[in-house]
Amino acid sequence: MGKRSDFPRMKADLYITPAKAVEPLLPHLPYNSLFWEPCAGYGDLVRALEAGGMSCAGMSDIKRRVPEVIKQDALTGHAPVWRDDSIDFIITNPPWTRQLLHPMIMEFAAFRPTWLLFDADWMHTVQARPYLAFCRKIVSVGRVKWIADSPHTGKDNAAWYLFDQKAEGAAEFIGRAA
Repeated sequence: MGKRSDFPRMKADLYITPAKAVEPLLPHLPYNSLFWEPCAGYGDLVRALEAGGMSCAGMSDIKRRVPEVIKQDALTGHAPVWRDDSIDFIITNPPWTRQLLHPMIMEFAAFRPTWLLFDADWMHTVQARPYLAFCRKIVSVGRVKWIADSPHTGKDNAAWYLFDQKAEGAAEFIGRAA
């Protein structure tokens, strides 16, 4: 949840990724790309990506909530399976808590190009500076309806960020479609 919300955060930042939040990302992924989802939750993001033509190599999370998910801490797991050379991307909606998000950016982007969905305002903060050096693309999403039965969207805009420590160049910004 965003910084302006007065609702208590869900435990472990477990917010279901709605398919509508995935739609802006799909044009930026080569069709049938193979990806790993390290913060899978219940697998909603995976289902949305697969419906868009991507192929999931696997899902993991700190807690196993569905049988397809491997129980693995993305930051302390021994030899994470997403380091496999056949995987094209890591794609996830990570916890937005900076103490988890920032190490995930560094860990994931060191091995694979990594798409992360989180608050768009982050890119304008001083704390983002060390990580923006590895940011290659930002795709604006806008406000996301994180709670399915809520009549409201979240109070913060979101964006997909592509991080890759092996690539060079300035980040490309893709504004929100009309």
